[in-house]
Amino acid sequence: MKLTLFDLDGTLLPKDSDHAFGEFVVALGWADREDFRRRNDAFYEDYLAGRLDIDAYVDFATAPWRGRPADDLARATARFLKEVVRPMLHPAALGLVQRHQREGDLVAIVTATNDFITRPIAGLLGVDELIATDLARDEAGRVTGSIHGVPAFREGKITRVQQWLSARERALGDFECSTFYSDSTNDLPLLEHVSHPVATNPGPALERIAQQRGWPILKLFP
Repeated sequence: MKLTLFDLDGTLLPKDSDHAFGEFVVALGWADREDFRRRNDAFYEDYLAGRLDIDAYVDFATAPWRGRPADDLARATARFLKEVVRPMLHPAALGLVQRHQREGDLVAIVTATNDFITRPIAGLLGVDELIATDLARDEAGRVTGSIHGVPAFREGKITRVQQWLSARERALGDFECSTFYSDSTNDLPLLEHVSHPVATNPGPALERIAQQRGWPILKLFP
């Protein structure tokens, strides 16, 4: 059996779903437009530069909505999926996922974006297995603003994939081929860990690295 892992934002989606959800929260009037957008953009620039403090970001990004009633969150999530995510779905990305599924691969999405946002997106993409940054919740099930366990970010993606495989009594070396598709240098640790890294819609830095190392380069979006 083969193992195929996909990053989400910038890889299967042309935009960052975490940043987009922040913009959506602003549009709902749940956050101050000027201040939240400025800080959201700054965190995104930190991510692109490889210096994101993910704990600080999760606390910031969840603050406008984590105290909202469950019904409000459910309605907002449904609107976000319909108005923002569905228009982002690209036939080439969907086709790539479906090809690996038809071939019988074990397929999972591995994303630094939190599970609240990405669980329904994985559903839209037809992927059952999701390894995301898990949000901590209190005894009542409310999001606290902290991260539960190891975030699926940078080296943490390796740890989380290993934990996920271990729960299935598997290890990376059990697979005849392990593939990881990603657009970001933040994912270099996992790209270097699998047997078949694919730089997908890469930024300039990752594209240079892929060319130097002879990695395949795949561009799904125009």
